[in-house]
Amino acid sequence: MGMSGGSQGSTMADINVTPLVDVMLVLLIIFMVTAPMLNNAGVEVDLPKSEAPPLPMEDQQQLILSMNAERMVFLNDQDTPFSVEELLPRLRAIAEANPEQPIFLRADGSLPYREVVGLLDVAKRAGMPKVGLVFDPTGAGVQEAP
Repeated sequence: MGMSGGSQGSTMADINVTPLVDVMLVLLIIFMVTAPMLNNAGVEVDLPKSEAPPLPMEDQQQLILSMNAERMVFLNDQDTPFSVEELLPRLRAIAEANPEQPIFLRADGSLPYREVVGLLDVAKRAGMPKVGLVFDPTGAGVQEAP
C-alpha cells in the first residue's frame, strides 16, 4: 500500500547533449573565423619593446595614429597615408567633436625620436590632450640606457 522506493518501474532520464555540442562547435568556428579580423594593426609597424604592464582600456572608440618606417602617417586602419598638413585638420575636427577623445600613437621602432615627437606635437596642436604610446608588451629587446 505504501510507495516503494527503488528503481522498479521507473525510467531513467538522460540529458541529450548533442544540441549543446552542435552549438558549441558553431560558436568555435565563428570565433576562429572572426579572430583574425579583430587585429587593429592595419599598418605594418615594428613597435618598440617595453616590460611595463598594459594600461586598462576605456570604453571609447579607439583612434590610432600610425607611422611606419617610411615615415608615412596613417589614421586608424585607412590604407591611404596622410601628410602632417592633411592630418592636422582631421584631428582638429575629431577633437572638436569629442574633446576627451584619446589618441594612440603607433610608431615604428626604427624611427628617430624627433619623428615621434613630431606626431605627438601634431596631436597636441589639434587639441587632443590624451595621447598614449603603443608598444610591444613582450619586453624583448629592451636595452638599458648608457
